[in-house]
Amino acid sequence: MMQRHVYPDIESLSRGFADFVATTLKNTLARKPHATLVVPGGNTPRHYLPALAKCQLPWDRITVTLSDERWVDVNDEQSNEHLIRKYLMAHLPADTPFVGLKTQHKSPFDAVEAIHQQLDHLPLPLSLTVLGLGEDGHIASLFPGMNPDLLSTHHCAAIAPPIAPSLRVSLSLATLAETEQITLVVTGGNKRQLLDQLHDHLNLTLPITWLLQRTRSPVRVFETDDM
Repeated sequence: MMQRHVYPDIESLSRGFADFVATTLKNTLARKPHATLVVPGGNTPRHYLPALAKCQLPWDRITVTLSDERWVDVNDEQSNEHLIRKYLMAHLPADTPFVGLKTQHKSPFDAVEAIHQQLDHLPLPLSLTVLGLGEDGHIASLFPGMNPDLLSTHHCAAIAPPIAPSLRVSLSLATLAETEQITLVVTGGNKRQLLDQLHDHLNLTLPITWLLQRTRSPVRVFETDDM
């Protein structure tokens, strides 16, 4: 199930998104000593993460981690960690906990167990997961054509994308689905049209559908035609 909220432009979406995330995290921290916030990479977070960074929250009680990561150096422009540090972490208090997904292993396939153990120390289930949506229906680094039943044995999965220059690691479908609250940020007419199609008929080959079928609560969508 999706709860869709449409905005006229990316600026108003970013403000609405930041207000929602702040409220959600405050509510979590009223019940628990710590919360976990999962954020994605890509182009769109460059707009809404700075708005989130302006929110006055007890950031020392909120652990930030990633939905997925390219297997490149964390200083590489293609690194999701690089993006999150630049647009979010650099603007938060220095004691805000951050857990990256990239390790020193040569391949993410060699690193799955180590990353799983690292994620296992986070406050689980995850409090709030923010995801983007690809025009092909992929979320995090879970792509069409994968077997969703093979994506649940660890908190994470190593991924060889069908069309991409680098290997990746992604939070597993089970870990994403068990999140207390999931938020989807969708920009552009093509992606919004995909949501319209899913509203009428769930395409069982798409990772976003796998998530919608398994999630614990409605997925709140922030969307705009603005790119």
